[in-house]
Amino acid sequence: MLRWRLISAAIIVAVLLALIWLDYRQVFFETPGAWLLPLLLVVSVLATEEVLSLVRAQGNQPIGWIVFLGNLAIPLAAGLPIVLTLCGSKLAERYPQIGHVAPLAALAVSMVLVFVGEMSRFRQPGTAIVNAALSAFTLVYVGVLISFWAFLRLQGGNEWGMAALFSTLLIVKMADTGAFAFGKTFGRHKMSPILSPGKTWEGSLGGIFTAGVTSWAFFQFVAPRIVTSGYVEPPLAAVMAYGVLVALAGMIGDLAESLLKRDMQRKDSSTWLRGLGGVLDIIDAPLVAGVVAWLCWTAGLVGP
Repeated sequence: MLRWRLISAAIIVAVLLALIWLDYRQVFFETPGAWLLPLLLVVSVLATEEVLSLVRAQGNQPIGWIVFLGNLAIPLAAGLPIVLTLCGSKLAERYPQIGHVAPLAALAVSMVLVFVGEMSRFRQPGTAIVNAALSAFTLVYVGVLISFWAFLRLQGGNEWGMAALFSTLLIVKMADTGAFAFGKTFGRHKMSPILSPGKTWEGSLGGIFTAGVTSWAFFQFVAPRIVTSGYVEPPLAAVMAYGVLVALAGMIGDLAESLLKRDMQRKDSSTWLRGLGGVLDIIDAPLVAGVVAWLCWTAGLVGP
């Protein structure tokens, strides 16, 4: 199992780093996010399938095609400037005037379709509201949360946007690694024995400490190489707070997926990634961490 876990992780990391490099260097495309947006949509579709599989395990039947359509439309709306710029449309210049209303509009339209779909197949009471609620849950949990990755990539242009996105992913995964290492070495007190029996308070504190160190190292050594001109290092307190907040959000995201799996009585969201489980098992922490990271960057805690 460990061998397959390492192999799967190595392949995923290699592909992700290659796409990040291509996107940052703007190979073939001069639009930030052109390489990463297709990956975002693929991940959204795969995660949607896993969530629908989980909720169907208990006999629920949300209308799949509407949820899939919504979870393509919502992140695509978040990355609309990328699409418009690639198409050469001057509408990209007007996108900042809309702000982040486009994904909200996509969510609203998706919910209208959910209700229309449930109305069209309604035969007897007892299931329509539950299925509509589960559709809404999937649209928000996957489509809305994953959209914040696009917001991060579009934060402040190519260089700062890449710094925002890369720092989020790096801090979350290093916090997870730190939590595992500290938990194995010092773990004594279970943090959530029912939801996630392997997690300990000692491991969580170790993960937060690792996240703070990672955040400091990123803004000290990595960010100046990503933001090649005009870089001003954020204050140490802000950098450490950013690392801690992103790590805490990632832990909440991890436990949230554990809650979903336990409630649906499933060990993994899927089994197609040998040794790692499914897509949700990989992106659960970054899903929630992306929201907090975007708030930190938007509020000016770190970045320009």
